[in-house]
Amino acid sequence: MFSQTVEYALRAIVLLAGDPDQPRTSEQIAKVTQVPHAYLSKVMKGLCDAGLVRSQRGIHGGFTILKRAHELTILEVVNAVEPIRRIRTCPLGISTHGMRLCPLHRRLDDALASVEKAFGDTTLAEVLADPNPSIPLCEFPPIRELTPGTTPPAAT
Repeated sequence: MFSQTVEYALRAIVLLAGDPDQPRTSEQIAKVTQVPHAYLSKVMKGLCDAGLVRSQRGIHGGFTILKRAHELTILEVVNAVEPIRRIRTCPLGISTHGMRLCPLHRRLDDALASVEKAFGDTTLAEVLADPNPSIPLCEFPPIRELTPGTTPPAAT
């Protein structure tokens, strides 16, 4: 239902929200979230343009989130990169329908309205605080790279 761009934006935002004071380079974000680096650049530009993240160049630079997780909704992230397109008029251009949607398009728009409301009512803090043992959308915190000759830690 949602594009790869939305998925990638949510992965990046989740990573940044988990440690909001720690700048992350695009390479770090791409690696942890498993987003192709070239595609991530487009996604991060959209998040920067929307005022959700900041990019800072330099030795201690990187991307940081501009809102705290309890202030940022899933809908804001979605709308930053690919807004939900509600159905306002007949998509087929049938002049007699005008702004009176047919039963099919009315139901489709109602579904979009429900998704929009659910995302608008859900903050990143709620997603991150969910007691589910699976971490949302990506390996988080990032799995530490092993040094040669070591073995991975046992699963808990």
